[in-house]
Amino acid sequence: MPVVLRLDDPDARFKAVRLASDLHLSHEQRSFTRNGESWKLEVELPDVQRLEYKLEVEHPDGGTEHILDPASDKRAPGAFGEKSVLELDGYEAPAWLEAEGVPGRYDDAEIRGRGLGGSVALRVWSPEDAPPGTPLRLLLANDGPEYDALAQLTRYAAATIAAGTVPPFRVALLQPGDRDNWYSASAAYSRVLDSDVLPQLRGAFGVIGAPVGMGASLGALAMLHAQRRFPRMFSGLFLQSGSYFIPRYDRHESGFSRYTRITRFVRDTLRDGEYAMPVPVTITVGKAEENASNNRDMARALAAQGYEVSLEEVLDMHNYVGWRDAFDPHLTQLLKRAWTR
Repeated sequence: MPVVLRLDDPDARFKAVRLASDLHLSHEQRSFTRNGESWKLEVELPDVQRLEYKLEVEHPDGGTEHILDPASDKRAPGAFGEKSVLELDGYEAPAWLEAEGVPGRYDDAEIRGRGLGGSVALRVWSPEDAPPGTPLRLLLANDGPEYDALAQLTRYAAATIAAGTVPPFRVALLQPGDRDNWYSASAAYSRVLDSDVLPQLRGAFGVIGAPVGMGASLGALAMLHAQRRFPRMFSGLFLQSGSYFIPRYDRHESGFSRYTRITRFVRDTLRDGEYAMPVPVTITVGKAEENASNNRDMARALAAQGYEVSLEEVLDMHNYVGWRDAFDPHLTQLLKRAWTR
């Protein structure tokens, strides 16, 4: 059944209105039609239960702007500002958002990254009853501040620990720094994680076993790259909508400054598992999102190389709320697999 969107325009302020979202729609499919004093669009949403969007409006002088939908009061935060939200039948926000969590504390640190051209700033969340020096399991997250602010990662951790689902653990929220460089299959960044960040976290806080690494988009690519370069670094990987650029799918990304480095790493990973040391991996990706095909290819390749891979195609797109909604059960199950081996 199609979804109907409307935008009132009794004063004819707009010459055209289009849906602006991550959906793969033709110009015609996303263009509203004038209907009396309003604009109307009927659009099919077969592979999503939730959609973040804006309206692209064209003014009579030819200028365009992107606006929130005034007919919807639902909003979603994002790294590039708020968007309007459609929630379709069957969508439910995670129950852990309303669950009681253990109290927590934050400790800030800055670790010099040798050869990286800068320091890695991070914030470590711990259960309140585990001060620094109390050894716990560790979840290491690229884009950590965004994961916490936009996907409520430490709230998830607090609720999961309170429920007794997994052992108590810390979350190290890594700030991205020079993100396009660090997270694009950078040998320097992977080396700094292994040789500087983790040793200092072990010394300052106490870490039981190997941590689980997680990231989204380029952050997922960077975590996989680190595991391939330093196979003993992680006990598991939680990779969301990874930017595994493959030319046959992603040639439109060729203008990205580190495109060649990424495609070279992805090619080598897909083809060569001779030196792989497999760990449990969960990959989540939106069934309808742009990265779905390259994530499927990566999941198949890692599974063929002996990784214990779980590929979860979710009914959302490339955004932090969609990534948040996949934490439970998928991150929960990965933490159990990684920390009880």
